[in-house]
Amino acid sequence: MPNPQLPSGMAWQDRRFRCPRDHAHPEEGMIDVYAREITASDKKRADLPYLVFFQGGPGFASPRPLNFSGWVRKACERYRVLLLDPRGTGCSSPLSSQTLAGKTPAEQAEELELYRADAIVKDVECIRHELIGDRPWTILGQSFGGFCAVHYLSRYPEALAGVLIMGGLPPLAARADDIYRRTFKLVAERNRRYYERYPEDVERVRAIVTHIGERDVQLPASGHFSPRRLQTLGLRFGMSTGYEVVHFMIEEAFVQGAEGREISYNFLREFENTVGFDCHPIFAILHEPIYAQGHATRWSAERIRAEFPQFDPLRSDGPVFFTGEMIFPWMFEEVETLKPLREAAHLIAEKEDWPQLYDTAVLTENKVPCAALIYAEDMYVERNFSEDTAKVIRGCKVWMTNEYDHDGLRTDGMRVLGKLLDMLHGPTQ
Repeated sequence: MPNPQLPSGMAWQDRRFRCPRDHAHPEEGMIDVYAREITASDKKRADLPYLVFFQGGPGFASPRPLNFSGWVRKACERYRVLLLDPRGTGCSSPLSSQTLAGKTPAEQAEELELYRADAIVKDVECIRHELIGDRPWTILGQSFGGFCAVHYLSRYPEALAGVLIMGGLPPLAARADDIYRRTFKLVAERNRRYYERYPEDVERVRAIVTHIGERDVQLPASGHFSPRRLQTLGLRFGMSTGYEVVHFMIEEAFVQGAEGREISYNFLREFENTVGFDCHPIFAILHEPIYAQGHATRWSAERIRAEFPQFDPLRSDGPVFFTGEMIFPWMFEEVETLKPLREAAHLIAEKEDWPQLYDTAVLTENKVPCAALIYAEDMYVERNFSEDTAKVIRGCKVWMTNEYDHDGLRTDGMRVLGKLLDMLHGPTQ
């Protein structure tokens, strides 16, 4: 009889591993790293190679499959799929303001430094040796997972039989300031498209900004609701349904309360669910340092934002522009669960001696089959930087498309992964 707890057609096994907390000092203790191994139920005993999935982020766990469909189903035609919860996320020794509460800010910062792509890849190498010894395996990196994949290819090419990257070819040498000068322009364009689609929201959004600017509105779980926090809803604009998610929230923002018009509790609750910085401190603190190699980011998005006055929420000469995938220091003043990490976040922002993540000499001599999807209008991973990186990786095959937003793997996974697998291996006979 099939296991009634699992989606039909799918089998999985929990995998738990012990990896050094600090790979440079393994004597200092271990952490748990979790992965869910998935196969088609009729192939669970087959001798299939592994495909390791690197989730986007940083600071997010792998997806929890609710049904056997999409890219996971496609991958299981060829592979055993290992859905990795990167260190600090999901079931992998979670890291949060709670787990860091007993440490000084310097100790918190020292801990957080160990959660970038290089440490994640070292964990995966430990797992590879435990599962399959010296044999190579194939990796799939989505968004920030692609940053991990390129680091892996640069550092341990002998470990890889193939590399698949979805919307995640990282800039190899650009600094955070270079990144945000490009992405603020992309986000501004997304705002223009949003208001073209929903012109009635110009006044609605302005009304919300005015209301919360004049009152002390508190979010149910995460503190003061300010105009600049409202702007962070633009984080969703890079996804296929992002405009609709924001619009449907905005049109129901107000209710008539006992003392007049007020912000709906449902809107405030949905805002927290949609943005979620309070639940993802690794993302909030390490988002800028994923670009850092030998330099400090020093709150790059905040500094570069000053060059784009159209993102001032109080401007009177146009609609309120939402921001995108950007982290600002004021978040550690306003978001309740981030406040205990405020000083650590500032220390991380001033850190200069970040190690190099990519060895271009190795990439230019690459022999590992590699296929990458570049979203032509990606709001999060700027296209031109990705194209430059693809040119450096010897033999990297590229599919450039504007058919999808950044979530193409999620929305049309069978086709998207199928095409990249054909690019990597040749069409299935």
